[in-house]
Amino acid sequence: MQHRISVGTLVLNENRLLLARHYSPGRYDFWAPPGGGVEGDEELQTAAERETFEETGICAQALRIAYIDELIDSDGRMVKFWFFSHYLSGEINVHSNPAAEERITEAGWFRQEELPAGHVFPAALRDDFWCHSFSGFPAPIKLPLLKSIF
Repeated sequence: MQHRISVGTLVLNENRLLLARHYSPGRYDFWAPPGGGVEGDEELQTAAERETFEETGICAQALRIAYIDELIDSDGRMVKFWFFSHYLSGEINVHSNPAAEERITEAGWFRQEELPAGHVFPAALRDDFWCHSFSGFPAPIKLPLLKSIF
């Protein structure tokens, strides 16, 4: 079984969360905060900030680990570290992502009541995240092990 280390950012700006839509007709359609794989000897926080900029054009500062997430799919097991992050600057731009195979088609800022219909990953973003973000994530929260929807 292959193992992968991944990171993501939970970037809030004026109580709105940054999400990117991953869409491939007939294969998948979901929204998730920016993130991706850690490269070489890259620090987790650095990888999270890099992935955010690559996928959305937004500069963010990864402050602390908010969630630890585990996912099993046909490729193996992924452990993802979600960072509670601070928006620094930038405008959304999904057209300069070097990983074109990701098929990120759009991104946006969403309040809890404005989250897109359909699958939003991780599921905690629909409810618990908003209470957790108010407390500032004083300690990482372990999310349940899940099987991929793909």
